[in-house]
Amino acid sequence: MAKPAKRYVCQACGGVSHRWQGQCADCAEWNTLVEEVQAAPTAFAAKHDLRRGGRMLELVGLDADIVLPERTKTGIGELDRALGGGLVPGSATLIGGDPGIGKSTLLIQAAAKLAEEGLSVAYISGEEAADQVRLRARRLGLGNAPVKLGAATSVRDILATLDGGRPPALLVIDSIQTMHSDMIEGAPGTVSQVRASSQELIRYAKETGAALILVGHVTKDGAIAGPRVLEHMVDTVLSFEGERSHQYRILRPIKNRFGGTDEIGVFSMAETGLGEVLNPSSLFLTQRDEGVAGAVVFPALEGTRPLLIEIQALTVRLASGATPRRAVVGWDSGRLAMILAVLEARCGLSFSSAEVYLNVAGGYRVTDPAADVAVAAALVSALAERPVPADAVAFGEVSLSGEIRPVAHGGIRLKEAAKLGFERALMPSAGAGEVTGIKASHFPSLGRLVDHLLGRG
Repeated sequence: MAKPAKRYVCQACGGVSHRWQGQCADCAEWNTLVEEVQAAPTAFAAKHDLRRGGRMLELVGLDADIVLPERTKTGIGELDRALGGGLVPGSATLIGGDPGIGKSTLLIQAAAKLAEEGLSVAYISGEEAADQVRLRARRLGLGNAPVKLGAATSVRDILATLDGGRPPALLVIDSIQTMHSDMIEGAPGTVSQVRASSQELIRYAKETGAALILVGHVTKDGAIAGPRVLEHMVDTVLSFEGERSHQYRILRPIKNRFGGTDEIGVFSMAETGLGEVLNPSSLFLTQRDEGVAGAVVFPALEGTRPLLIEIQALTVRLASGATPRRAVVGWDSGRLAMILAVLEARCGLSFSSAEVYLNVAGGYRVTDPAADVAVAAALVSALAERPVPADAVAFGEVSLSGEIRPVAHGGIRLKEAAKLGFERALMPSAGAGEVTGIKASHFPSLGRLVDHLLGRG
């Protein structure tokens, strides 16, 4: 008999080594290599021709006249928006987030709404007992929902139970890191166990048409724990983001085979669970009865949804010789350094002897390059102690030459600002038409904008 081949798999990144060593060569983590035994190839397997002995597959053209599956609405509009319109039968969705962010709360609310509409829903918890899940549902006012609860960690037991009846329309596994397959060795949560358990559950979903949602743990860096291949196996990956100190939560799609990844769902945490936020701008805007130096409103865009957020800047003059500090919350620090360099080189403003602090209100994180003009206006306002008008918004992209470039969907941004009572806009010279109720001030360069803010010429 051939001797079994040995390999060592890193439990942090999934890297494979043919000999044990203390440090993983791929991710540099220590003591994470665990031995996996594989059957050695036999002479028969080496000579076996895979082109024979299999069953013939039925190939279907793209233009075939078949009935496509309809999406199932969860009853939670923000969740449906992030999913691309609802759950697709037979799909596998992975949702990850920090502990306590509200993943289980959101899923038990979605499961209860689907069950109340007459659909079969199974909720399997590997972290809590069924009574604990029932207690949480009762606290959320969902105690009478006909959701089928179960507490198990064995994939074999789960699949045997589900095969004994009609497949559910929705199957929730909370969480995949607690599942265990007896087909292979290893403790729950290891790379091999997560991969094998996910593969069996996804296969069940594809064969029966059940919509599968897997809850995933995250590492201290925010990445989903387990093998990277897990994100490739599923159809949709959702990231549940937010800070415990803030009431809002953002559900952001990272991967979606059935929709776009540019939409977000916004929720607010309350005593009765997660509530939908129909006007997210109200979360990120402070009371603006009068102008404050260093505060500028920026109309951001998440997919097709405009959000008005407040960008706050503060500058503090230091004594000569001291090293100034640059602190950024909610924006890219490298982008801030670029804006400061352009203001100094193209506009004649000096920030070299001042500490600069930049914050996005509400804990929101901005990645839109259209925020350059708003950040620059906030910095100039803070440096000169001249407030930007409280009824003004600012957007546009700044180049290294100091030019203000147009950005996409300027009209949508202006319409949202007008709807919330803003009357002025500091924006590029091109890229957006006129919007009723908004007085647009166009600037071709950052120097012209600085002159306008400082009242020069």
